[in-house]
Amino acid sequence: MDITNRTILVTGATSGIGRGLAERLADAGSTVVVAGRRADLLAEVSRHPRIHPLVLDVTDPVSIAAAVTELADRFPALDTVVLNAGVMLPEDLRTGADLATAELTVATNLLGPIRLAAALVPLIAGRPGAALLTTTSGLAYVPLPATPTYNATKAALASWTESLRVQLAGLVEVVEIAPPAVRTTLMGQQTAETAIPLDAFLEETVTLLRQEPTPPQILVEAVHPLRYARERGTYDAVLGALSSRTH
Repeated sequence: MDITNRTILVTGATSGIGRGLAERLADAGSTVVVAGRRADLLAEVSRHPRIHPLVLDVTDPVSIAAAVTELADRFPALDTVVLNAGVMLPEDLRTGADLATAELTVATNLLGPIRLAAALVPLIAGRPGAALLTTTSGLAYVPLPATPTYNATKAALASWTESLRVQLAGLVEVVEIAPPAVRTTLMGQQTAETAIPLDAFLEETVTLLRQEPTPPQILVEAVHPLRYARERGTYDAVLGALSSRTH
C-alpha cells in the first residue's frame, strides 16, 4: 500500500496506536484527519502540519453524520479510512454482568465501525487506492478472560472485516490490523512487561502496510502466538496464560 500521498481518516487518534499511526502516516506524506471526542487532545495531535482535527463520537449517530458531512466538504480527496476507536474495560461476570460496560464496549468497538463504514464507504468506493482498515486485536483469536465483551467485539469485528473484504472486492481494499498487547494507556499497559513498545509496534506495522500487495491482515510478530494458537495447537496453553492476567 502506498502511504505517501493519501487523504486518511483515523478514528480514536488522540492517543496510543491511533495517534502513533496518524503521525507515521503524516510523516510519510499523507494528509491525515484525526478524529476523537476531545477537542483539546485533537488540537495537540494536530500540531503536525499534515494532521487536521475532526470532533467525532463513534457511539453517536448524529455525531457521525455531522463528521461525514464535514469530511466530504473539507477533504473531498478522502480515500482511506482507519477505524481504530475502541475501549477496553474489565468485567467481573461472577458478580453479575455490568451491562453499562458491555453496552459501551459494543457501541464503541463494533457498532461504531459498522456505522462509520456505512457512511464512508460510499464516499471512497471506486477511488484509486481506496482502502478501509479496521483495528481488531490478538484477543479476537484467544480471549483475555478479564475483558470478555472487549474480546467478543474484536472477534466480531474481525469476522465483519472478512465479510466486508469480500463484498467490497474491486472497490475498496479492506485490511485488518490485529495488534498484540502494546504499551499504551489502554488498560494501563504503559509499563506492562507482557506488552511490546508502541514505537516497535508502529514501525513493524507501517513496514507491513507498505508491502505490495498489502496483506489482508497486518500481524506483527508479537501477535502470532495469539493469531495462530489454534493452528499451532497451543490454544489451551495460551488461554491458560491469559487467565492469570488482569491486562
